[in-house]
Amino acid sequence: MNDTITSSNDTINKLFIGFSKRAEKFDKHTLVETFVDVGPLLSVLSTIDNQILYGRRGTGKTHALVYLAETQKQKGDIAVYLDLRGIGSTGGIYSDQNILLAERATRLLMDTLAAIHDELMNIALDDSLSINLAIVGPILDELAASITEITVRGEVEQERAEEIAQTSEAGTDAKIELTPKSMKVATGLQSKETFKGSETLRVKTKGAPEHRVHFGRVGSILQRLCQALHNVRIWVILDEWSVIPIELQPYLADLLRRSLFPIAQITVKIGAIEKRSNFQRALTGGDYIGIELGGDASADLNMDDFMVFDNDGDRATAFYKALIFKHFRAIAESEEFSGAPSTPDELTRFAFTQENVFREFVRAAEGIPRDAFYILSLAAQRSLSDTISMQAIRMSSKTWYQRDKETAVAANPEALRLLHWIIDKVIAHRRARAFLLERTVSHELIDRLFDARVLHLLKRNISAHDQPGVRYDVYKIDYGCYVDLLYTARSPLGLLETDDGGHIDVPPDDYRAIRRAILNILEFENESD
Repeated sequence: MNDTITSSNDTINKLFIGFSKRAEKFDKHTLVETFVDVGPLLSVLSTIDNQILYGRRGTGKTHALVYLAETQKQKGDIAVYLDLRGIGSTGGIYSDQNILLAERATRLLMDTLAAIHDELMNIALDDSLSINLAIVGPILDELAASITEITVRGEVEQERAEEIAQTSEAGTDAKIELTPKSMKVATGLQSKETFKGSETLRVKTKGAPEHRVHFGRVGSILQRLCQALHNVRIWVILDEWSVIPIELQPYLADLLRRSLFPIAQITVKIGAIEKRSNFQRALTGGDYIGIELGGDASADLNMDDFMVFDNDGDRATAFYKALIFKHFRAIAESEEFSGAPSTPDELTRFAFTQENVFREFVRAAEGIPRDAFYILSLAAQRSLSDTISMQAIRMSSKTWYQRDKETAVAANPEALRLLHWIIDKVIAHRRARAFLLERTVSHELIDRLFDARVLHLLKRNISAHDQPGVRYDVYKIDYGCYVDLLYTARSPLGLLETDDGGHIDVPPDDYRAIRRAILNILEFENESD
């Protein structure tokens, strides 16, 4: 019996090691099979409203967007999924600061529309779909031709140059001839003056910084395409938005707002990283280029809000049980693993020494599925033919933190110094895992730490009735920052420190009892001066 269990653990751990950590490495069928909905995520994402899905790297944006595309296809709609990392054939041109902004923006818009056109053409040529190519084909040809009409006009600059030159010369000469019998002296004088001068007059006229985007016929052609498709909805899904240089993002957003948003049969979904996104550029007179969040497109979905352990431990545990099981089953079926666990709970009992070990694993993941897969893979490598223990989870979490997160933060010495300062203030002195930060505080280094996944946003907009104008966000420090302290007397005692010296584990809605948990970032800045 023990040999059977050992054999099963060995096989299970090997399958855990084989989990792919990136959604794009899976085929679309596997992505659909392994998707796990959490809360109202899919219900909100499936609405026909134009929408932005936020989430840091590894939170599952790509998985959710691909699942959305495939489910809409199954309903008979058309889904155009684009990974913006693959847009364009001239790598680096969008980020080349030596190229005018107008030219880079124009190329980006043309490349994006060309990619949408190519996807639509491939869909139209699919024999399994009942699309009348005789009608749709010419419209798509018009769309291809209209792409070249897209321009972004930047500053107008003129230059005129004149050169004035005058020349005159002056000189004298003398000649002496000496022989054994005589000496002759001859002198000559000639007037020759040389004067050279030049003057360059440059007149430069530079127009006001006026950026206008001209889309020509694109919107009207897409409208005709939708009419030709009758009641079929087109879902345009743009993933990896944040790879676009931030100064170009408003121009692509403007293309969507002017050409796609007005068409009732087109729905646009965008996957983006919040701190790396810029959807709007303000112009004089109150006008703007891009998308007005909340007006033109909703931005009410954030993957970070769904899966953090401290927000709802039971929901997070159930999610990760289902996620791990679905990925395990997908590989086990291909490996023909007989006797494999048949339910999420059964897999957890087989693979982990105790239920609380799995919950610790969920806490260590900090709401990032990709980090969860890496930690699980490392723990499986440590355990080999044994069940995964608490020690394996904690050591693997530390290894992953040092290998991935700390290395990324260390590239910015000031960000690393701030992280150490926060750890000292919150963990060492307050024996807590989280802190409050006033929402009006905008700090680039905090954003960097959040983006690097060493700070996690637990709750937004905490307020107090006695100070209604003040709002706070609750940030949690990453598990890897304090895992070494869990076996020591300096181990955190709770999530937040209360004013009476105690600790709580659930973020409250009113911060009056936890004012000692507020972090004053000005102290760090003053220490830096």
